[in-house]
Amino acid sequence: MRRPAAAPTPGGTVLFDLFGVLARHQSPAGRQRLVRAVGGQESGFWDAYWALRPPYDRGESDGPAYWRQVAARMGIRLDDARIAELIAADIESWSAVDGAMVALVGELAARGTTLGLLSNIPEELARHYEGRHAWLGHFRVRAFSCRIGHAKPEPAAYRWCQEALPGPPENVLFVDDRPENVRAAEAVGMRGHHFTGEERLRAVLAGWGG
Repeated sequence: MRRPAAAPTPGGTVLFDLFGVLARHQSPAGRQRLVRAVGGQESGFWDAYWALRPPYDRGESDGPAYWRQVAARMGIRLDDARIAELIAADIESWSAVDGAMVALVGELAARGTTLGLLSNIPEELARHYEGRHAWLGHFRVRAFSCRIGHAKPEPAAYRWCQEALPGPPENVLFVDDRPENVRAAEAVGMRGHHFTGEERLRAVLAGWGG
């Protein structure tokens, strides 16, 4: 399903990645909690976790189905209580945000910059963020992979955003911490910034106007 295109506004648009830019990647403590929740069996766990993540991120399965698939690949069984514990631990492991970057989002919104968000994120985690972070309201477009059916670096994820955001693709600056995701955005006509920190991004944004 496609969103109708938003009405154009002056200046350029900034399309943000979430994890690794506005929110933190999994902490060591969060990762260890997941391993404990799966029964302490780390061998094969992360291979299964990441191999099965793309369909989960695209909304092709829900949390219980995802964790049953992880368990099957590991050759173990998980009851419903353990699956619920894993879903909660997974959400917690991705829940830390970067306060300085959230403040920057607020600054951009206050000066009228059009903002979008493109994130590879499963539905349970998307609901968690929407329920706890009012600053998501600054984003005119929230392209969560679980709801648009496409995940970075698939070209369709960026094209979905192009249709939803105002102006031509070259007026969109895509900000992501993964070079392959930035290259994919540039391949469909957006401008890209490989995020390595707030200070460097601020320098880029100081001259950004589309």
